[in-house]
Amino acid sequence: MKLRGWFIALLMVCSLTPLAIAQSNLDAATNEQYVPRLGDIMNAIQSRHVKLWFAGKSLNWELADYELRQLKGGLLEAAVLYPGIPVTNVTTMTRPVQAIADTIEARDAKRFAKAVGELTEGCNACHQSMGRGYIVMRVPTEQPFSNQLFPPQGKQ
Repeated sequence: MKLRGWFIALLMVCSLTPLAIAQSNLDAATNEQYVPRLGDIMNAIQSRHVKLWFAGKSLNWELADYELRQLKGGLLEAAVLYPGIPVTNVTTMTRPVQAIADTIEARDAKRFAKAVGELTEGCNACHQSMGRGYIVMRVPTEQPFSNQLFPPQGKQ
């Protein structure tokens, strides 16, 4: 019985191999690199914004620092991949991001809340300047990630 299961698994792998090779050749033949859509990058940034807020609110400074780095990476990715975004929009986000980094380092919950508010205002200003004023961000009020705990481990 074990031999039969192994044989079936081998057949499945062998049958999928030509498909994998064909797909890899397709990618090589077109020589195109995947570029995420700007909306997808922004959705990831929005998720980081929410997680950053709840991590800081829960005084989980390590998680807040991680989420801020990820958010910053998303902003950089958007700026690099989409040169139509004005440089001023990218550079104006530098101050609020640095303010958040400073509050995380200082573990200052009061200043953290103010800094996240400034970041949120910066997001909205960028959306306005890009003709996307209908995309309005706010500091989160509800925790949408029911599958993640935000307080530091051992403090739930």
